[in-house]
Amino acid sequence: DTRDGRDTRDGRDTRDGRDTRDGRDTRDGRDSHDGRDTRAASDARETRDGRETRDSRGASDTRDGRGASGIRVDVVACDLSDRADVARMLAELDTPVTAVMHTAGMGTLAPLEYTSVSDLAHLITAKVAGARHLDELLDPDQVDTVVHFSSIAAVWGVGRHGGYAAGNAYLDALAEHRRSEGAPVLSIAWGPWDGGGMVTMTAVEPMLRRGVPLITPGPAMVALRQALDHADSFVAAAEVDWSRFVPAFTSLRPSPLLTELPEARAALPAAAPAAPEITTTGFRARLAPLPPVERDRAFLDLVRAHAAVVLGHSTPDAIDPDRAFREFGFDSLTAVELRNRLATETGHALPATLVFDHPTPVALATHLNTRTFPTADEDPTPTDLDQVELILTTRPPDDITRVRLLMRLESLLAAHRPATPTTDLLDRLESATTDELFDLVEKDLGLT
Repeated sequence: DTRDGRDTRDGRDTRDGRDTRDGRDTRDGRDSHDGRDTRAASDARETRDGRETRDSRGASDTRDGRGASGIRVDVVACDLSDRADVARMLAELDTPVTAVMHTAGMGTLAPLEYTSVSDLAHLITAKVAGARHLDELLDPDQVDTVVHFSSIAAVWGVGRHGGYAAGNAYLDALAEHRRSEGAPVLSIAWGPWDGGGMVTMTAVEPMLRRGVPLITPGPAMVALRQALDHADSFVAAAEVDWSRFVPAFTSLRPSPLLTELPEARAALPAAAPAAPEITTTGFRARLAPLPPVERDRAFLDLVRAHAAVVLGHSTPDAIDPDRAFREFGFDSLTAVELRNRLATETGHALPATLVFDHPTPVALATHLNTRTFPTADEDPTPTDLDQVELILTTRPPDDITRVRLLMRLESLLAAHRPATPTTDLLDRLESATTDELFDLVEKDLGLT
């Protein structure tokens, strides 16, 4: 792509290479690499929005690093969300802006239902308003390249990134729109970057388990150069282990997007027949003697223990029984992992949507309890009584389960036994024959 004899395919302006950069906190790990690899000449201009001062550590690191490479760096303060301030900053530059890397971003994440309008504004204003202000105020006859740094959160969605994804989707749409009008605008939806950026160290291991390793600067710059060479309006660039990512991502619903990618399509799990219901006898027998209250607690302990293991907690105490799984950080991958663990423990065929269908540990424990011990509509069968008799006759007198069962039975009998025999029953007993009396006793003892 050439304009007025200038080669812009690799993001460079061969006249003087001036590059205006805006608002990116260098702690994201990207700011220290992209300009160095895409700039060719010896002069540069960098702008910072109001969150950083001239003397901030990020600005100093950038200035020192680029200066050591022989690149001239000016760091100027600018609030990208303020159109007037952007206009002021551009007017004060002593040379025209010819290339822009719009890398503004905020790392504050939260579930969408807990994101207020003001939270959303704080999260995306620099990204969205900054892009719009630059688009409106830059001289189109001078600008050869505009690159917006977007995110894969806007491509396939990421948990707790609702507001962040919306801001990046705006950048993608703006780039598509402006490119259709002939403007040299590119939006790159990056995966998470390595180098101490917006991804915290505690988030690295979960991301690896999801199949999304961190991008290193070298391959990222190759992707950037290729996108510029092809005059793309939008590309997504991420390191993805499809064999890990696809099964978890499609566990709750199919993904038409991924079916269009050969590598992702190859990793799609084959349709499997429904697993049979094979509740383990030992699991049910272990809990059957417990009183209802203790059985409820046992199922809740089971759910909390496995949830803690899946999330990497050392104790179930970290799992609040009434808190939603989503608030703990459960996503499609960890939801499937918890489902698998509970299915193995209980023997039930459980759906991948288990933690979303039953969104709290209490709700899930209740569901598993009901699945294991369904409420019968008919009277207890002799088999049920046989199980009770087996416990009473095979366990020692001081066995805690036997003692609890006896206490429970005595409590039930006391609650349901009439204080005095009814007149009708007395009349029946007085007039009953010997055979009728034996028949009554046998039925009462469950012998027939």
